[in-house]
Amino acid sequence: MKSVATHHPTVFTSVELGGLRLRNRLAVAPMTRVSAGPDGTPTAEMASYYADFAVGGFGLILTEGVYPDEAHSQGYFNQPGLASSAHVRGWRPVTEAVHAAGTPILAQLMHAGALSQGNAYGMPTIAPSPVPPLGEMMPEYGGSGRWPVPHEMTVRDINRVVTGFVDAAARARTAGFDGVEIHAANGYLLDQFITTYTNERDDDYGGAVSNRIRLTTRIVTGIRERLGDAFVVGVRLSQTKVNDTTYRWPGAAAEAEVIFGALARAGAHYLHIASEGRDFIDTARFPDGRTITAVARETTGLPVIANGGMHDARQAADVLDGGHADLVSIGRGALANSDLPQRWRTGTSLTPFDHAMLSPMATIANARSWRAAHRAD
Repeated sequence: MKSVATHHPTVFTSVELGGLRLRNRLAVAPMTRVSAGPDGTPTAEMASYYADFAVGGFGLILTEGVYPDEAHSQGYFNQPGLASSAHVRGWRPVTEAVHAAGTPILAQLMHAGALSQGNAYGMPTIAPSPVPPLGEMMPEYGGSGRWPVPHEMTVRDINRVVTGFVDAAARARTAGFDGVEIHAANGYLLDQFITTYTNERDDDYGGAVSNRIRLTTRIVTGIRERLGDAFVVGVRLSQTKVNDTTYRWPGAAAEAEVIFGALARAGAHYLHIASEGRDFIDTARFPDGRTITAVARETTGLPVIANGGMHDARQAADVLDGGHADLVSIGRGALANSDLPQRWRTGTSLTPFDHAMLSPMATIANARSWRAAHRAD
């Protein structure tokens, strides 16, 4: 394997993200690990896991989805939270270990909504409308069977969700995080508001896309007002979902411009566009020929992170060099190679990802065990 630093130098140039100076343009994508304690408190194993990516040379680390409140937000059993002081104490060793290696870390805040398949607080699922989710729960994250029909959220429920995100962001700062990423992608609650067939509301949060993005913009604005300019706030978006890989925004680029513009005006520092396919430059295009990430950059002027097959060094370089994005995030390739940036620099071959890393559960222990047995050196 040729050195990526030699043949694609842009990958290893520094970049600024909301005031954070990153040493390169490679981020660890959020990946659900279901390895926290039963009460959602992070473990020593998690501190070691995240520190491995920092030592391995990544410029930015985004945590797995973290639930923000002790009501309806938890998506999986053994998912970590930022809903209590115990959670804050559990995250501090994680942020300290990552910072010791010179890497910023952001907490991704996620409300599962209708796609919750494990809630330790005994709460029912909620969503913008009482629409049963497509497909079935994911066994690698402890689920089985169909999702239940969620309860339709009241405006009071919506206000509580906003408060939950803002309070969790404040806890994230106390825990040592450099910022938060709001998870409005992949079919979870905020994406359920954005998506036409899961949002049948006729109030200020339904109908036109400018209404459907309102909950997410309220959360961004609330965090910026509470925590100020120095605390980074990003938003992750996607058209596809974990339970629907074919959905696309019906308004295509025009709808994207409304969504991206609203988030920029709300105060987001960056946008992270996820799940656009392994052949990103082809599969992430709107009918007008522009990639979704290029539209985000053109519309907002904000830094944009592209996700989808970026463990392919040539594709990652083409996305950056072609002006499609400012950074790339890597998920499964990073899971199989926590030192992927170092390997790219030295021309060392990558260990291919194998879905067995997520079997029978997508835990840190299972991934490490597989990696130890299959690592390519």
